[in-house]
Amino acid sequence: MRVLDRFAEHLEGLRLGPGRVLVAVSGGPDSVALLDLLVRSREHHHLELIVAHVDHGIQPESTLVAHEVEALAREYGLRFLTTRLDLGPKTSETRARAARYAWLRATRQAQGARWILTAHHADDQRETVLMRALRGSGPAGLAGMSARERGVARPLLGFSRRTLRRYCRTHGLRWWNDPANRDPRHLRSWIRRSLLPELEERMPDIARKLGELRRHAFRDRRAWDEALWSWPGLDASAESGSCSVHWPVLLDLPATLAACLTESLVRNAGAPAGPARVRRALAALAFAQSGATADLTGGWRLELAFGRLRVVPPSAPEAGGPRFLSTPEGQTIWGPWRVRWTLESAPGVQARDGRTAWFIPSALALRAWRPGDRLAPLGGTGRRLAVRCFQDARVPRSERVSWPMVEGAGELAWIPGVCRSDMLIPAAGDPALRIDVEPRG
Repeated sequence: MRVLDRFAEHLEGLRLGPGRVLVAVSGGPDSVALLDLLVRSREHHHLELIVAHVDHGIQPESTLVAHEVEALAREYGLRFLTTRLDLGPKTSETRARAARYAWLRATRQAQGARWILTAHHADDQRETVLMRALRGSGPAGLAGMSARERGVARPLLGFSRRTLRRYCRTHGLRWWNDPANRDPRHLRSWIRRSLLPELEERMPDIARKLGELRRHAFRDRRAWDEALWSWPGLDASAESGSCSVHWPVLLDLPATLAACLTESLVRNAGAPAGPARVRRALAALAFAQSGATADLTGGWRLELAFGRLRVVPPSAPEAGGPRFLSTPEGQTIWGPWRVRWTLESAPGVQARDGRTAWFIPSALALRAWRPGDRLAPLGGTGRRLAVRCFQDARVPRSERVSWPMVEGAGELAWIPGVCRSDMLIPAAGDPALRIDVEPRG
């Protein structure tokens, strides 16, 4: 079967659905082959392709490579996005990878793309399994890279490095060889150029053995994931983008069992924490009160909130000071939220706890929660502290600081999804400013 036909089949198996995607193109042969295959198979997948390139600022010729990738994108008639990180020549591969993915994920979100497509292939998979084994990874790590996870899809995992290079030569594609791939200071490069060849000489079937190890570990990881979602009383949930379980049930389980289920929970949330960090975090929370948190890694935390154990992602960037809704329509980003507004006729009834509200057009502003905030709930009596409203709506403490609040005439008028006040309520059919607040996907 032709490489293009095999690729189209692999891509279809990923079930990415229609929409916009970022194609991570470094300029090396694997990513150049991926981009060409995506362009040639557009009639099958109908994806909107955006070429994304990260110039790490490590190699002297990196600026030239960025220009080459941009020229390739123009040749295909595709949009091109890039950034320069200026990391410097002494940067570790781990730091470079973290910085690259941070930019790619932020760009995916900003562009409304559904997936980041990377060019990881079968040889990368074997190197990853061996590298993680050398670092003492647990079974979940030895399962290697998934074909799709956390907004990243890898359609080339079924192809070898040799096949992709042959494809590039056959189609006359130009590529750049990153000197870092030959630098033995980097663990992956040493594994690729020194360790694996020696292992293959002594154990000709090492590739098959590593594949078996990965499949065993993957089966183990999948079993724990299935246990997480089916364990009686654990009530695992991924609502509103937050993974959580019923804490009292988890706490009553034997420690090893609770730790393995929590590792699965952390994995499902997309956190990079390993078994040791998860166990330390659980131990720190064993006798804690609601609202307590324990660090995992990279800003990720476990949090106790209203009888549940939640995995909390790194804090969103501060939304800044008040933001006035001074135009008839528009949208803005507020931390992890997207806020849209437009003029339309007001309905006869508004929900007190909805994420859509209508206001008499006036000086409205988005702002952050302030200690001591109060509002008069729609249909209620008196004024309530905003913190009490948050508690009634079971909003965890870690989420309140980045929650958007709407202020009108100097008074708190609305906590989206929590409580609408009785301020600035328009009559049914009157012109009104409709505001919609939703989590960023």
